[in-house]
Amino acid sequence: MSQSNVIFAASRNPTREELFARAEDISADLSRRAADLDREGRPPLAEIIKLKNAGLLNALHPTQIGGGGLDWVDGLRLVRILARGESSIGQLLGYHYVNSQYIYWALDAARAHALGSDTVARNLYWGAAVNPRDPGLVLTRRGNGYVLNGRKSFSTAARVSDYINANAALDDKIAGFAVPTNRPGYVANDDWDNIGQRLSDSGSVEFRDFPVYEEDFVGEPAAPDVAPPVLSTFNTPFIQLVFVNFYLGTAEGALQAAVDYVRTTTRPWITSGVERAADDPYILERVGEFTAALKASAALADSAASAVQAGLARGGDVTARERGEAAAEAYAAKVHATHVSLDITSRVFELTGARSTADKYRFDRFWRNVRTHTLHDPVFYKAKEVGEFVLNDRIPEVSLYS
Repeated sequence: MSQSNVIFAASRNPTREELFARAEDISADLSRRAADLDREGRPPLAEIIKLKNAGLLNALHPTQIGGGGLDWVDGLRLVRILARGESSIGQLLGYHYVNSQYIYWALDAARAHALGSDTVARNLYWGAAVNPRDPGLVLTRRGNGYVLNGRKSFSTAARVSDYINANAALDDKIAGFAVPTNRPGYVANDDWDNIGQRLSDSGSVEFRDFPVYEEDFVGEPAAPDVAPPVLSTFNTPFIQLVFVNFYLGTAEGALQAAVDYVRTTTRPWITSGVERAADDPYILERVGEFTAALKASAALADSAASAVQAGLARGGDVTARERGEAAAEAYAAKVHATHVSLDITSRVFELTGARSTADKYRFDRFWRNVRTHTLHDPVFYKAKEVGEFVLNDRIPEVSLYS
């Protein structure tokens, strides 16, 4: 049986070791097929099913409802592993974790338990339509509920999502809600054609008289200038850490692909004095430098994840200051991972040589993926927020970007 057809044995509560082993298996399979997947750029429906079958979608849900019970540090490591094989799949897993876990700190305990249990039982994939720079959605009262209308230019996992978080204008307030995508009026468009993250399914979505009900709301609608509860704002540092980890996973995948190519294909330079490219001192130096940079950035990422998780664990007692201090750790990791991943994914060709630029390898996909997503929100603003915290003791302003 080929690796791509492996079906994992059913397990209601897979162990940590099982989840990590399954992630490694899926990542290895993705790596073997990544050039073709990138070339085709289709919605990753089959890949999401594999994540479901492996129990990876439910890895962070409590064991009491059938989840894996992993913490955020481990969850983000799973994102990194998947991204080594295919960057978009790492992104999709991480987005799902933030979107599906958000209910535990944004809803009351009873509603969170019910929705979490349903998510695990039905193995649902969670996406979102909340891009704050593209408001566009309007809720209107109709009968005993509401209808949602409007368009979002970008909605990652538009066609593979079973459930989504969204927000919309309701009179002079903003309403947040969580809804299934199988209701009538949800339209996912096939218009994602960017140079990278081609499997992220990040096209536009439209809502056409899409029904929304009171029980779908996440909290009470609030005026735009009303500060939300501190606990409900942890989705932002966590989504930034998702970025950190799939950037690093992508760079790790690029380096591994380059190392494999050097071992099997790269020829030594004519004046190197060695018979194998793997013995070339300049190639060895670069592999060592790239490896050291990745290990340092991964350690920073894990440390930041621990800091944000510790803040989240404070629950309703967490303060804005504690949240801000943890967020600053996440944003420092974001700055470092951005620079390291862009550098390594563009420079691995120094190891592999001119012939490795052939389209059949598509080694440029690693850089294209990182370059595309690192433009999501400007990294120099993240560096500024870290600088403000260090120099002026100002915690990052709370928003869907910070």
